[in-house]
Amino acid sequence: MRDFIVAALVFGSLPYIFKRPWFGMVMWIWISVMNPHSQGWGFARDFPFAAIIAGTMVLSILFNREKFRMPLTAVTGTFLLFIAWMCVTALFAIHPDQVGTQWIKVMKIMGMTIVVAMLVTERRHIEWLVWTVVVSIGYYGVKGGIFTIRSGAQYRVWGPIGTFIDGNNEIALALIMIIPLMYYLLSLIDHKWGKRAMIASMLLCGIASIASYSRGAAVAMAAMMFFLWLKSKNKAVMGSLLVLCIPVALLIMPEQWHARIDTINTYQEDDSAMGRINAWRMAFNLANDRFFGGGFEIYDPEVFHRYAPIPEDVHAAHSIYFQILGEHGWIGLWLYLTLLILTWRTGSWIIRNSARLPEFEWAANLARMLQVSQLGFMVGGAFLSLAYFDVPYYLMVAMVATRILVERGLRDAKPLPVRRAPSVFAVQPPTTVPGDEKARHEPV
Repeated sequence: MRDFIVAALVFGSLPYIFKRPWFGMVMWIWISVMNPHSQGWGFARDFPFAAIIAGTMVLSILFNREKFRMPLTAVTGTFLLFIAWMCVTALFAIHPDQVGTQWIKVMKIMGMTIVVAMLVTERRHIEWLVWTVVVSIGYYGVKGGIFTIRSGAQYRVWGPIGTFIDGNNEIALALIMIIPLMYYLLSLIDHKWGKRAMIASMLLCGIASIASYSRGAAVAMAAMMFFLWLKSKNKAVMGSLLVLCIPVALLIMPEQWHARIDTINTYQEDDSAMGRINAWRMAFNLANDRFFGGGFEIYDPEVFHRYAPIPEDVHAAHSIYFQILGEHGWIGLWLYLTLLILTWRTGSWIIRNSARLPEFEWAANLARMLQVSQLGFMVGGAFLSLAYFDVPYYLMVAMVATRILVERGLRDAKPLPVRRAPSVFAVQPPTTVPGDEKARHEPV
């Protein structure tokens, strides 16, 4: 039944995508982030829904009267340079015969990010993008939160199989990223029960993230909540909610959860933590030895034997920063960090300049929450191999599109006339009181 529902939604959306290309953006993010076909048990699991949607999007752009172009900004320019550099490092990879599959996968993500950037041109497009990301990931958060409450948090929450977020650590970070976005969407909902449903969803996503038993996610959650409080307008209310909710969440977690989180203080005794540090040192040594890095597919015994302090302890990068450093060298890491910094600064620009335009208050609110989401990703990503996770790139597009709208609003805003106080030395024209002119010419 699930297979037919997904198929009906995808094929039913194709005419709308032809008519409105931006709707293809919604369907693409839904199918690529949520992977609803992975929830089926039949033909839908392996059916190329993503390729069909992508092909329809491209055709609709080519045959549409409107001309779609990718906005050229400091952020998008750095993004294009980053893509180009990854292509260069793939040519100089340690295993050039093995990088093809991963290179194609990454280029598909980057290419569709460019397509999404071309299509997001209005406020409604931006908010549809945010809604789609929230619904796609929030589905697993609500489901996982309910599961955690029913099971007494005795089991871990996992993501959908075969996706970027299939692991417990990955789904936890994704949920942390969408909680600030849900807070923004909460301000757009007028219906009382709609607001309550969104608040409940936020709480369930938070519970599911904690129940992943991910230590990195626990650190990211703490950073995200602090910054959420810092960026919220009503700090007293937000602070009170956090003070009430955090102890309750910690109390419902079993002893085994607390024991695992406590290992953060004794990471030297944890094999998993030390394995990650070994992988980080390998990436550092590799980048120092090879200008172009190692390219994709470097996590094997041969590379670790050459660059790792403990050659037999082979691990994935477990860090977006060391993943980029090892695969694309110092230049790649510089481009990646520049992309993150410029995206952050774009949000700061939006917040600062939207204050001059009351009608763009929504843009400032969105930029704040996008920054909170980005902070959660940057902190949690320090412990996960999610450098090519597509959601942060879609949120980058939302930030860029929001700035373009604010810039347009500033250009269209008419400056108010400046009223100057009259100078005491200015010659004032003679003034007359009504009736004086007539009285001046009447005979006495």
